[in-house]
Amino acid sequence: MQRLDKLLSEAGVASRRELKAIIRAGRVQVNGKTVRDPEQKVDETADEIMLDGAVVGKKRMVLLMLHKPAGYVTSTDDPRDQTVMELIPEEYRRLGVVPIGRLDKDTEGLLLLTNDGAVNHNLLSPRRHVWKLYYASHEGLAGEADMAAFEAGITLENGETCLPAKLHPLGSGRSLIAIREGKYHQVRRMMAARGMPVTYLKRVAFGGLTLGELPLGAVKEVALETVQSPPCDIAQAGSRCFFP
Repeated sequence: MQRLDKLLSEAGVASRRELKAIIRAGRVQVNGKTVRDPEQKVDETADEIMLDGAVVGKKRMVLLMLHKPAGYVTSTDDPRDQTVMELIPEEYRRLGVVPIGRLDKDTEGLLLLTNDGAVNHNLLSPRRHVWKLYYASHEGLAGEADMAAFEAGITLENGETCLPAKLHPLGSGRSLIAIREGKYHQVRRMMAARGMPVTYLKRVAFGGLTLGELPLGAVKEVALETVQSPPCDIAQAGSRCFFP
């Protein structure tokens, strides 16, 4: 059981403030009876809820892909910085979407958001090891020894060891990096451990999704089933991506 206004808000009908006025105006019926109390308890699995004569279903589960610009923090609220939620249309914010994992403030690229707790958990679960692919501009030139070190598992400056990863040089100062975990500033720290400090970082793929030509700052809804964790063919995935 939950409050009527909360249920309708989670269904994406309107904001909680707007819903109070809608309900008090007599526009909502529960099991055929007009209800004017926003706090009335209802059972979404048993009660029929209608707004202006149309049945209101359960909360719609969505998965969003955001092309995150640099300068935004991956948080739902921050007292100092702009957050990625400021880029999300109101219709999706009303559905309660939250970021899946995070991208650093200075990192651009593919960030997923959802209101489906199971999807969020599955994509972040250490047991699933979902691959993430990054494009990096960096100092130095990556070579075979660096690729082998990534395959073996990079040891960071603090002694922490990363899972085996993939490094694919694109030429002087440019590389693709694929990882399957999410340690703090992991890609930057891995590259620094090999003497190649990162100057620009962009995530271009997450599981089976690639950023493609989605404009910077734009949001696109994608099917929940499109995120998978296939073996990472870094060259093939990279061929579907667009780099600066």
